Amino acid sequence: MRFVGHSKICHHLILAGAGLMWLAAAGQARAGQAASSAGTVSGTVTDPSGAVVAGAQCVIRNAVTNYRQETTTDTSGVFRFSNVPPNSYDVSVTLSGFNTATQTVDVRNAVPIALTIALTLAGAEQTVNVSASVLEDVPLAHQDVDASAIDKLPMFDPAAGLSSAITFSSGAVAADANGFFHPMGDHSQTTFIIDGQPISDQQSKLFSTQLPANVVQSMEMITGASDAQYGDKSSLVVNATTKSGLGATKPYGSLDVYAGSFATYGEAATYGIGSEKFGSFTAVNLLRSGRFLDSPEFLPIHDIGNNENIFERLDFQLTGTDSLHLDLFVARNWFQAPNSYDQLSQDQRQRVLTWNVAPSYQHTFNARTLLSVNVYGRRDQVDYYGSRDPFNDNPVAVSQSRFLTNFGERSGLSMVRGRQTISIGTEIQQTRLDESFTLGITNANFNPVCLDANAGNAPLGLPGITDPAQCSSVNPGYVANPGLLPGLVPFDLTRGGQFFNFYGRHNINQEAVYITDQINLGHWTVTAGLRDDQYNGLTSANGWQPRFGLSYQVQPTGTVLRVSYARTFESPYNENLLLSSAAGAGGLAQNVFGAAASVPIQPGARNQFNAGLEQKLGPYLLFSGDYFWKYTHNAYDFDVLFNTPITFPIAWNNSKIDGFSARLSTIDVHGFQAYFTMGHVRARFFPPENGGLIAQSGLPTGAFRIDHDQAFQQTTSLRYQKNKDAPWFSFIWRYDSGEVNGAVTTIGDALALTAAQQADIGFFCGNVYATRTQPITSCPSGGGATRVVIPKAGTYNIDTNPPRIAPRNLFDASVGTDNLLHSGDTRLVSLRFTVTNLTNKEALYNFLSTFSGTHFIEPRSYQVTLGYAF
Repeated sequence: MRFVGHSKICHHLILAGAGLMWLAAAGQARAGQAASSAGTVSGTVTDPSGAVVAGAQCVIRNAVTNYRQETTTDTSGVFRFSNVPPNSYDVSVTLSGFNTATQTVDVRNAVPIALTIALTLAGAEQTVNVSASVLEDVPLAHQDVDASAIDKLPMFDPAAGLSSAITFSSGAVAADANGFFHPMGDHSQTTFIIDGQPISDQQSKLFSTQLPANVVQSMEMITGASDAQYGDKSSLVVNATTKSGLGATKPYGSLDVYAGSFATYGEAATYGIGSEKFGSFTAVNLLRSGRFLDSPEFLPIHDIGNNENIFERLDFQLTGTDSLHLDLFVARNWFQAPNSYDQLSQDQRQRVLTWNVAPSYQHTFNARTLLSVNVYGRRDQVDYYGSRDPFNDNPVAVSQSRFLTNFGERSGLSMVRGRQTISIGTEIQQTRLDESFTLGITNANFNPVCLDANAGNAPLGLPGITDPAQCSSVNPGYVANPGLLPGLVPFDLTRGGQFFNFYGRHNINQEAVYITDQINLGHWTVTAGLRDDQYNGLTSANGWQPRFGLSYQVQPTGTVLRVSYARTFESPYNENLLLSSAAGAGGLAQNVFGAAASVPIQPGARNQFNAGLEQKLGPYLLFSGDYFWKYTHNAYDFDVLFNTPITFPIAWNNSKIDGFSARLSTIDVHGFQAYFTMGHVRARFFPPENGGLIAQSGLPTGAFRIDHDQAFQQTTSLRYQKNKDAPWFSFIWRYDSGEVNGAVTTIGDALALTAAQQADIGFFCGNVYATRTQPITSCPSGGGATRVVIPKAGTYNIDTNPPRIAPRNLFDASVGTDNLLHSGDTRLVSLRFTVTNLTNKEALYNFLSTFSGTHFIEPRSYQVTLGYAF
């Protein structure tokens, strides 16, 4: 593997390496957040005389996320909790004849935390008892989600369970189709950190195969201005810790089989086993569904798909100071591209193959210093197949085969000196792009050579006519099309043309160094950092990124106030980057696709500001809320190719995004737990646009609201289970006020739609509604739609009053039991029944969006799951 960079970044890497060696040699303090942030909490339990206590029951727990581990002290009075996700926890120790002792501990890194807990005799005053606190005194706006909460969510989005969990859990995220979501007003600017491995390429079933939800132990979703260790796509950072078998001296596992609506069925199996020195966790998931993708019609047509994936995590505790960790993942998606009623003849399909290998090494120099080294290799292969008969595809026949391969490393060393927590690290990554693409026009009216002047310049197919000068010779009333894209004529199959063929290969090299410092000053916490990214791809850029955060804890009121700032370096999306940039570079753009000449898609730069608070409300409630402002130069999105799932990255000159997110959570109160999230985003983008494939008409010339803009969204989640053997109930209410939809700005736009498209939006005139076979062709007054909001006549404004998707309320529910046969704690049979879209609401995610196409919300669906756990 060869990395190409200039001397500046090489100099930075040399300095970073020297810094790593210096800090390793110093080794005087507890580490800050490391490359893999799951931690270890151990301790020694003693009695009042100082003697060690064996057999004491030890529990580590977070009252809000419900994360929980249990163990007992060994003959040396020692307990140990491994793979503990970043958060604040209460560690409690219980033994008959003694008072329960509790300590609060903050896990922010992978450095082992050692506690000493002294028990007091029952009836005596407890000397070690720090009251539980759910407050986190950090400047970073984030949300923590545990596997126990994910498991009970009423959801089953095929091959996109992790995306559903993220959308349901954060107020800063707006839902989109096919596993996409819009974090904080951006399209999908998300970086996943999986056990220390960064993945910033698209994680949805169209582009790649994301981890299944049943392998995730915990997620930390960072929506605030992130600190310097995080780069690349930074609107949302999902720091995920997977499940582990380390320390599981007794094997554990589960097998779930399920069946549901749209001929959906599958299985999900997990198995974990280990010892104090070794751990193995395996998950195998298989799924088939007749509604694999969100379709352009409410009831799916040509939408069968399947997903298979295998995940393996291996842990090796080599010595008391050295450990190895290995993540292995392989997956396959195969699915049909859903059809609309206007395109029933199409038979387009796609296959996505993914593999990932990610070993990591950790060395603990002492109780305060940790070195983490993560290396990884990952590949996504996407093959898109058009119909066997190209003319069954309309208006173009396309096929594609592309590879996206990542190799890289992420290393960090962290330590604390007194009040300071210092982390320094490097990231090096190469992404190898390999793209092949074919396209042929199959509709003679798509790029007509001639127009009929006698019929209002209606397009004329006229197969075989390739020269505008021939128009009048065919008929004196025929004229040349002034909007003709002459570069496309050679690829018009209706005129004897040939397929357009593109092939490109290129490497994207990225290097980064960072240093971050956290300073604890009593009730104040200060974070400061600096990151430098070097990007060498189709273009080159460098970005210095200062980061700063400040929080203050008001202990008497249970309040944490926080502000943060981040300058971030944004890299372009890699999927179809070569063809999209070639189309925008003046070559394919001007000579073939008719777009304006420009340069390849450039890296971007962002300034982000956050201000918020966390507030404890009595003994049971916790509120967290933040307002954010983001100003970006070169703001990214995607341009969909007609009705296919193929998209091409684009960039807008600037974007200004602001909004808020908030969450109100309860702790577990006698088996009942709830949370409420809400968010608002105002997303204004500014032309010109760069990238894409085929020139779009009617692009904005000034500020406009993009389809990530949504005035309000909220999720209410309720869950109740009296005890672990009792039945449980889970309920979700999701409200979305409607994202921007630019396809239908006036009643006239609706009248120009096909009958099926009018039926899709619920178009009506007075009391007459369009059907799939009967369009509405005129509407003097009283027109509107039930599934999109069309601005009133004369009020449309692309920035202040754009059309939107109609508001929607969706309700999902699950009921089940984890111990159907009441068989104790060893072999458990479970049963659950889930209903999504309980009211069968007919609603849209989007409609004829140039950025994402048309997609309906899933109709009411049922699923029954039978499980076995041990």
